[in-house]
Amino acid sequence: MHTAVLGLLIRSIPLILSILSSESSLLWKVSEAIEEIKNELIIMQSVLIDAEKKGAGSEGEKAWVATVTDIAYDVEDVIHKFMYQISREGISGRSARFLCHTIYFPRNLWERHKTASKLQKIKNKIKVIPDIKQGYAIDQMEGSNSNYNHRRNLHHAESHLFLKEDELVGIKDKRQLLMGPLMDGEPERTVISVVGMGGSGKTTLVANIYNNDDVKRHFDCYAWITVSQVYDTEDLLRSMIKEFDTSWKNSNQVYPEDLSSIEYRALSERLVNYLEKKKYLLVIDDVWDTDLLDYLKAPLPDGCPGSRIIVTTRNEDVASYHFWGEIHIHRIELLEKEEAWTLFCKKAFSSSPNGCCPPEHELLAQELVGKCRGLPLAIVALGSLMYSKNISQWNKIHNSLNWNLSNNPRLQGVNSILSLSFKDLSHHLKHCFLYCSFFPEDYIRAGSMPPLDYMIRRKRLMKLWFAEGFIEQVKGSTPEDVAEGYLEELVFRNMLQVVRRNEFGRPKAFKMHDVMRDLALLISKRENFGVVHNGGEEWQNAKHAAFQFTNKELRSFSGVSKLRSFLVFNKLKTIPSRIKMLRVLDLAGAEIDELPNKVVNLFNLRYLNLKGTSVKELPKSISRLLNLQSLDISDTRIKALPREIGKLKNLQYLIMHSYNRNSNDFRIVNGVQVPSKICRLTNLQSVSVIEARDDLIRQIRSMTQLTSLGISNVKAAHEMDLCDSIQGMTLLRRLLIMVTNEEETLRMDALSSPPRNLLSLVLVGKLEKVPQWFSSLQNLTFLYLHWSRLKEDVLPQIAALPNLVRLSINNAYSGKQMVFHTGFPKLTSLTIRNFPELNEIIIRKSVMPKVQSLYIADCMELDTVP
Repeated sequence: MHTAVLGLLIRSIPLILSILSSESSLLWKVSEAIEEIKNELIIMQSVLIDAEKKGAGSEGEKAWVATVTDIAYDVEDVIHKFMYQISREGISGRSARFLCHTIYFPRNLWERHKTASKLQKIKNKIKVIPDIKQGYAIDQMEGSNSNYNHRRNLHHAESHLFLKEDELVGIKDKRQLLMGPLMDGEPERTVISVVGMGGSGKTTLVANIYNNDDVKRHFDCYAWITVSQVYDTEDLLRSMIKEFDTSWKNSNQVYPEDLSSIEYRALSERLVNYLEKKKYLLVIDDVWDTDLLDYLKAPLPDGCPGSRIIVTTRNEDVASYHFWGEIHIHRIELLEKEEAWTLFCKKAFSSSPNGCCPPEHELLAQELVGKCRGLPLAIVALGSLMYSKNISQWNKIHNSLNWNLSNNPRLQGVNSILSLSFKDLSHHLKHCFLYCSFFPEDYIRAGSMPPLDYMIRRKRLMKLWFAEGFIEQVKGSTPEDVAEGYLEELVFRNMLQVVRRNEFGRPKAFKMHDVMRDLALLISKRENFGVVHNGGEEWQNAKHAAFQFTNKELRSFSGVSKLRSFLVFNKLKTIPSRIKMLRVLDLAGAEIDELPNKVVNLFNLRYLNLKGTSVKELPKSISRLLNLQSLDISDTRIKALPREIGKLKNLQYLIMHSYNRNSNDFRIVNGVQVPSKICRLTNLQSVSVIEARDDLIRQIRSMTQLTSLGISNVKAAHEMDLCDSIQGMTLLRRLLIMVTNEEETLRMDALSSPPRNLLSLVLVGKLEKVPQWFSSLQNLTFLYLHWSRLKEDVLPQIAALPNLVRLSINNAYSGKQMVFHTGFPKLTSLTIRNFPELNEIIIRKSVMPKVQSLYIADCMELDTVP
């Protein structure tokens, strides 16, 4: 975690130095000091990486690591404050800058002197860090607490081997699913992978199967080894030899041979020789990476027909890894509501008659069980915590409705198990994971999707990560590709759950389990990474803050001077002052009708979200936000952008559409007027929706870097210029074109070949005929034709699109019959809406074999569905 802090700062220093190099008159030893500190930080980062790998946990170690991290933040603060000062001289034009140099030169000199002095003090602190570490013998203490935690987690895993049948809930059906591939007579060697999030019951399920007498009689020998995060391959092989050797296992004696001096090759040969003619069962519990599986290839022979290996893991990559034979993957689902209640009662009310919940506890108990969201580990821990407590204690815990993982020793097992998932993340992923916890429980992004629990929108989250600097630069990959890889890894590790996918098959929205979120918030607060303010939290020293206090307006913002990000999830009316270092300001849904003046002075701001506010215009001074990367003004009252928007050279995402929720209206979206200077923004990748003008349609041809474009108010006369512009946008993946009104014709026949990577196409307006280039949309996955009112049948041309997943047609055809003759091999969603004359829909056999959703509405002449 702390290495990520240093990594972000180290990656930003070259850019800072390059900016400073162009301000030679302002340097005065500052850049030299920054360069020296950068070299020291690189060394400190290496030491912290070693400490992370060793799992350091002593109090001395923690204090030393905290000191290093605080220094890194101090460096960042000093540099960014200095950058803020010099930026104020460069944003007002040459004449103003000349005056600034002339009139305020003594002040600038003083600012440079203060910066240099602060950096020198930081350098002095850095120099004594090695002495502190050596003086307190931190190296000798490293890892002791980690080893203890490792042993405790191993013991926790192996304790599942001794659970009685009547202690288990929800096992029977899951066990039957695994017994088939385990016990069938198929000769092929088979790996059974059981995958799920930490605490979901993987080990409990497998232990129940492993201890089954029929299973043990089915195999000649069997062994159980628990891996966890810290393991030694040779030690695991030694354990396997002892476990498989049944001659001594039940004798309660020490293994007769000392294996400690035998190395990998000899251990492997012994295992091969022992297992070669046996039908064996091996359970490898809690596997974190595929490297171990590669090591075990050689020592594990094919054995006799029917040999089986069971692997439990939290990682989908491990579960699907081919290392020994055919794979049977079983994904653990969380407990159903009734199962969760039964398990909780077994733990909380085991001393009650028949293990039933007393009536006076039932309402509170039901709500507490709901908090666990079906996670067995959490249910068991909470049930054990509530055992023998009186009603006042029940009320106290219920009213807090949080896990309080840091202060309650009865819940430390939950903390320990789930913390393993966090510790196993690479340092760049740790920040990304913790950031997800800032989204509230049951968070719903207003107006954009049906209600979904824990919804975290992919696009929004990725933009936030970009702005914070969390995304590493990977040669040959775009930042978007890297960010999507991060999300994919968190899902594979069962630390995020996908709740909605888009038409491209990519995740669209995520949720985080309550207990996992509480763990992330605990870590965030402990390490001063961030805090969620719900009315009682202090923000002192936090670097990121989310405001979720919904009962009343917060009037005091104390301790916010070090904030890097401020996210709002309620109707906030004011924002903090003294937030000069802010990178992210997310005011979506806030009750504001104008952009606060202080915002335009946030030189470091990368991300500004005003979605759903009542803001009517952006000030000309928006041009001061020279580092802004993402601007979202969708669903606001802004009708036009100022000319000064063309100065935001770093802007990449400009989102400014307002959707009409009534899909039966012609105008499904409203755009915003933009100045011609927007075409100068060479970093702009996504812009929607802009209102067309003659000059603008011609000038956007220079925006060849766009991947997403939306244009409204298009006219038939724009055809040549529009098609010429789109033709050159070879990177375009999403395109929306809408004409001025329902009588205007959308002409696009001049487009000889559309962008080959186009995935999504929305056409709004009357079409005289189906564009000839439709057949070349080989990669298209989503097509929406709105108000096309074609006289010819459009389906034959659409049916030829091989990758179409989602099709929506609204008043797109004036015929009385619609026949799906052939094609649509990948279509999963079909919407047919507002066809006033349509009286028959025919879908031939074998057409659209994968369709999951068929939506038909406002077809008043239609008597029957197909």
